[in-house]
Amino acid sequence: MITIILTVLAVILAIFLPGFITSQDPAKDRILGSVRFAVRILSGVAAVLIAASSSFVYVEKDQTGHLDKIFGTTSLKEGHILAVNGEMGPQADVLPPGFHLRLLLRIFYNVKMEDVIEVPPGQYGFLYGKDGAPLRDGQTYADPFPPGDADKMANDAGFFLTNGGQKGSQTTVLTPGKYRLNHFLWRVELGDATDIPKGFVGVVKSNVHSRVDFGSLMSDKPVDCTVRSDASGPAGGLSVPLVPVGCIGIWDQALNPGKYYINTKAYTVTMVDTRVQTWEYRGGFTRRQISLAVDQQGLITQREESIKVPVPRNAADEAIFLKVEGWTIAQQLRVLVQVTPAHAPFVVASVGGLQEVEDRIMSPAVQSVVRNVAGGMIRVPTQALNENGNPILDENGEPEMRVVTRRVRVLDVIENRSALEEGIEAIIRNEGLKAGVDIKEVRLLEPDLPPELLVARKREQLAQQLAKAYHQERGAQTERIMTEQTRATADQQDKLVEAQIEVKRSEQFAMARRNEGQGERDRLTLIAEGQKTQAAVLGEDRVVELRKFEFVVGRLLDFFDNNPEVLAAALNNAHKFVPERVFTMSGENGADSLTGAAGVLGDFLSSGANKPAQ
Repeated sequence: MITIILTVLAVILAIFLPGFITSQDPAKDRILGSVRFAVRILSGVAAVLIAASSSFVYVEKDQTGHLDKIFGTTSLKEGHILAVNGEMGPQADVLPPGFHLRLLLRIFYNVKMEDVIEVPPGQYGFLYGKDGAPLRDGQTYADPFPPGDADKMANDAGFFLTNGGQKGSQTTVLTPGKYRLNHFLWRVELGDATDIPKGFVGVVKSNVHSRVDFGSLMSDKPVDCTVRSDASGPAGGLSVPLVPVGCIGIWDQALNPGKYYINTKAYTVTMVDTRVQTWEYRGGFTRRQISLAVDQQGLITQREESIKVPVPRNAADEAIFLKVEGWTIAQQLRVLVQVTPAHAPFVVASVGGLQEVEDRIMSPAVQSVVRNVAGGMIRVPTQALNENGNPILDENGEPEMRVVTRRVRVLDVIENRSALEEGIEAIIRNEGLKAGVDIKEVRLLEPDLPPELLVARKREQLAQQLAKAYHQERGAQTERIMTEQTRATADQQDKLVEAQIEVKRSEQFAMARRNEGQGERDRLTLIAEGQKTQAAVLGEDRVVELRKFEFVVGRLLDFFDNNPEVLAAALNNAHKFVPERVFTMSGENGADSLTGAAGVLGDFLSSGANKPAQ
């Protein structure tokens, strides 16, 4: 506006100002004529310069020139805000970077510089159109841009307005990059790209009926959008409405893992985890235990204690309480489940997600099925018995097995766990298919049995172990005794050898004595026979005297044979047995008695006188 005023003022000065420069004096008037000419020239040049300064504009490389026409002959049609054919108001055309020369450009237009639109990586640009054709009845988002003209529809406002572009929220989005958009037409909001990680799929709820190009999921605009009710699994399963890809509603196909530039205002993507999930039912009970111990005397003592088992933070629910044969059992278990990509739309449409399936459908179903199986019948293998109660053996000598059906017993949760698991899996798989969930396996974990059920078995096992330990200890002590005996025997080996030799010698000596006795008996028998004959010739008295003499002589000979030194001493002293003097003490009248006594006395005195002096 200032430029216009200055230009008009310069033109007025060029036209009217010289008329005020005059004089009555002809000579002076001629001189002032030159001044009037100079004023006209200067005012005209000023008007031209001012007009020229408003006829060009320079646009920076990261900007776009937006034109708002303020002088014109035609006005915009009602309901439009952008001029396509030069009407007054915001123009559809924009000025790209560079120098632009147009007569009186800045006089007829307000030129506004706007920065280019930049969409960073990992985000998309949501477009809101301020002008264009109105949306159809029931339409919430504009039709997507044609594939071949998508760039022109976004970057050329005139092309957009003349080729069916609709105002309002657009379905098409801007991918990462820079765009020279007309800010009079577009408002851009940034949003994050949809990143579906591995192990997940994306279930799409669409608010538009249009062509789809999401990379791995592409479809032309569908003609038939009839809603079909997808009843997954066996009879009694959930029924949900699903639509073909491109229709309004939940699509019957899911997006595979990847990054997608999806208009999250037009499409809602729900992530579904297709990996195998583990649902555990643990804790929430008080475990009672009876501990057994053995004292120094070998007596078994028991002690009861209680431990509170909490529910783990990541558990699906607490342990399932069963009633079997009147006993209450807290049964813990683990369930492996998976939602396949084909069932993901069904799960989202029916309950909303895997967590909702777990909380609303599967956990109550698991608890009910486990209780029903534990309170029902079970098929278990058992040995076949004959009428005498003895096992029946097959051709290989192995016991024959038969499958019997009976009611579940309390110890089956330990002894026949696999049979219970098979019964639970057979029922729970059908329940899972009703909700679109594939049950992979059910595994019973540690049950909490009443300790009174196991204490008798524990005591029996402990007693058996003690008996075995005592037996082994006795064997060890026996081995130790044998080892000590062997060591002592080795230490006394020389004495043992001597004893063995002595035993053998005694055996030989006994044998010799036995032989000697036998010979003596034979000898005596022969002697007795000879003596009998001798007695018949000499008489028994003479024979007895003879035998006495022989016995005495034999004993003397044996003695001298065993003691030859005695015989030698006797022979050396034989002269001492002959007396040197003989004294006779007897007589008729007693005189010889005195003579004998005197002789003895004299011999004694003579022997004392002959002794040498001491």
